[in-house]
Amino acid sequence: MKRILSVLVEDESGALSRIAGLFARRGFNIESLAVGHAEQVDVSRITMVVPGDEAEIEQMTRQLSKLVNVLKVQDLNNVPTVERELMLLKVAAGAGKRSEVLELVQVFRAKVVDMADAALTIEVVGDPGKLVALKRVLEPYGILEIARTGRVALARSSGVSTPILKLTPSDKLVPA
Repeated sequence: MKRILSVLVEDESGALSRIAGLFARRGFNIESLAVGHAEQVDVSRITMVVPGDEAEIEQMTRQLSKLVNVLKVQDLNNVPTVERELMLLKVAAGAGKRSEVLELVQVFRAKVVDMADAALTIEVVGDPGKLVALKRVLEPYGILEIARTGRVALARSSGVSTPILKLTPSDKLVPA
């Protein structure tokens, strides 16, 4: 199972290296990593997607909490979250196929950020499933390059879980 960890760290050189080293020493892979300034001055938020079961993630959370410069570790799989990722795709789109690709871009609420004679560069932001879906529908046209940011995530202040939001009105009426 993939887990999302949010780690607040002091902005000091070596903090990310210590965290990556901890995962490497324990034989854990980091599948996605995004780092940026947090809401506090001199603090960064590291969002990681890591594989592991509940016990493994609990152990890693405890180990992370012991590291110098780590201020807070949160397993976001235990709370409702908002997740987003950015992907840039360069797609082969000559004159004959360009209108088809542009229609698909609109369906996914993506944006064309660069246009050349034989290619389009597309920007899409959303949950990872949306990115994978767009990539799959564009593959027949020929994907020339892809760059992805990795997931960023925050706990939902509303406390409402995304799966609950996707239920139809009749689903919500079923007694538990």
